[in-house]
Amino acid sequence: MNYDALNACKLFLLDMDGTLYLGDEVFNGAIDFIGTLAATGRDYIYLTNNSSRAGEDYITRLRKLGFPCERENVFTSGMATGMYLKTRHPGERVYVLGTPAFERELESYGVELTQNDDATVVCAGFDTTLTYEKLDKAVHFLRHGATFIAANPDWVCPMPAGEVLPDCGSICALLTAASGVKPHFIGKPNRSMVDIISEMRGIPNSEICCVGDRLYTDIAVAVNAGAVSVLVMSGETDEATLAESETKPDYVLADVAELAGVLAHGTTTEMAP
Repeated sequence: MNYDALNACKLFLLDMDGTLYLGDEVFNGAIDFIGTLAATGRDYIYLTNNSSRAGEDYITRLRKLGFPCERENVFTSGMATGMYLKTRHPGERVYVLGTPAFERELESYGVELTQNDDATVVCAGFDTTLTYEKLDKAVHFLRHGATFIAANPDWVCPMPAGEVLPDCGSICALLTAASGVKPHFIGKPNRSMVDIISEMRGIPNSEICCVGDRLYTDIAVAVNAGAVSVLVMSGETDEATLAESETKPDYVLADVAELAGVLAHGTTTEMAP
């Protein structure tokens, strides 16, 4: 089995929910996996589409769960969305469907938020504080010409015991059905998150590895960006879904503990078909 592409990777972009943990349950070997990356001279960034929390919130959460984490180790779809709005819609007033943490994240990039009829952009995130009033106002703005931006396309957020929460993609589907306007998604699988990180770290995409449990976000972003991909079967994707998917990862592993073995010892694993 040829592991040259995987072993050549200098930076690992790590999904969190379903990859390193599920809810507050840390997967066996996940923290040791981070240690393996450090011990083998590889860098890592916790990369998440979950826009309900700000970057600082993830630092606190990851440390509480036992993961080493500094500010430079976190990049979220909320951060990428803030960058996008600041550069592509400078000076425009934005109506947000998102948590207070998401709003703070956007404001930290200089995005001007509004609750009034002067909104020219509607920006949706994974809003666990969603109300009918928010939906009503967002549809009004969209039907009157506002641009529709969304942080991430995930339909659901996985939870323990096989449960899920409706995520940003589901919220956007409702808004599109009511307004006729489709969003421009910023997070995975849009390659922009990988490209931004590549430029910031000075590492080519071909030496970046995306690790995650979702084919349509974690693996698709790697395919779109020309990065290496590892699918772990610890979260959303099952064997049937993988077999039916047109999006194929470079490698398929049971979990990040198995990936740690590959990186540290060259443990045999199967390459994706």
